Amino acid sequence: MSQQFVIEIIRQALMTALWIGLPLLAVMFVVGIVISLLQIVTSIQDPSFSTVPRLAGFFITFLILLPWIVVRMVDYTQRILGNLAHYAH
Repeated sequence: MSQQFVIEIIRQALMTALWIGLPLLAVMFVVGIVISLLQIVTSIQDPSFSTVPRLAGFFITFLILLPWIVVRMVDYTQRILGNLAHYAH
């Protein structure tokens, strides 16, 4: 196995992780900004006021995106296991 081949495998793994995590991070970023603005406007500084909506946003987004995430992970696993003969060299 050459260095270039190992680098390609790691690159594919990192890109798959990036594409799986990016939608969740984007939604959490938007929810965080909205909650922060609401806290500034209402002067409510209760930790549960910021935590509960963020957790709810994460879980709802995760449940909506779960089929897509599973498809991406299965696709990556099939590519890795499909090229198993290349790894033996």
